[in-house]
Amino acid sequence: MGKDVIIACDFSGKDEVLNFLDRFDKESLFVKIGMELYYAEGPDIVREIKARGHRIFLDLKLHDIPNTVKKAMAVLSRLDIDMCNLHAAGTVPMMEAALEGLTRPDGTRPLLIAVTQLTSTNQERMTSDLMIDRPIDTVVMHYALCAKTAGLDGVVCSPLEAEKVHSVCGKGFLTVTPGVRFEGGDVGDQKRVTTPKRAKELGSDYIVVGRPITAAEDPAKAYRRCVAEFVDQ
Repeated sequence: MGKDVIIACDFSGKDEVLNFLDRFDKESLFVKIGMELYYAEGPDIVREIKARGHRIFLDLKLHDIPNTVKKAMAVLSRLDIDMCNLHAAGTVPMMEAALEGLTRPDGTRPLLIAVTQLTSTNQERMTSDLMIDRPIDTVVMHYALCAKTAGLDGVVCSPLEAEKVHSVCGKGFLTVTPGVRFEGGDVGDQKRVTTPKRAKELGSDYIVVGRPITAAEDPAKAYRRCVAEFVDQ
């Protein structure tokens, strides 16, 4: 599976996201639909974006008891999405149940990945707020191994952790990495960040890029810059 850039379409409604996608001259994109847009528009926005020929990462980060997550994933499996996720903190049984619910009767399913620690979380917050005293790197690798044990396809992690995830879980275990910014760009609320070029060097399989593209004066140009740095070089 080749490397790819996923655009985080963190918009508040249908008109905003469709107007944004109209600026790409019929390019086939890989886009992330997160909580804000999905909660505003529901599954219809997934269907409409998919009908335009784009691949979809549905980023809802499910986290609940195993049976609830299994049933929710069964509903999501009826949407023609390409990737979805949950929180690894929900434990191995929850991830196993999610995989079971996501798998369609014909055996097909979207990719399923687990969030290890959010890229807005740093060591200080993990210790003070979550009461997890282990080093963040150790925690991320443990969560990644739990996701692999459960049969998932990969994890969401910082690009700074991608290389080690592959060393622990294998090269075929996917790393989907937000926290990517252009050199000298505003990091916003992210803590563990790097550039597209560096993410490639560190072994990220997918980078998820939001504001550096969506807030750019020319989003298509910014997207192509990401592709040039992460995919083409």
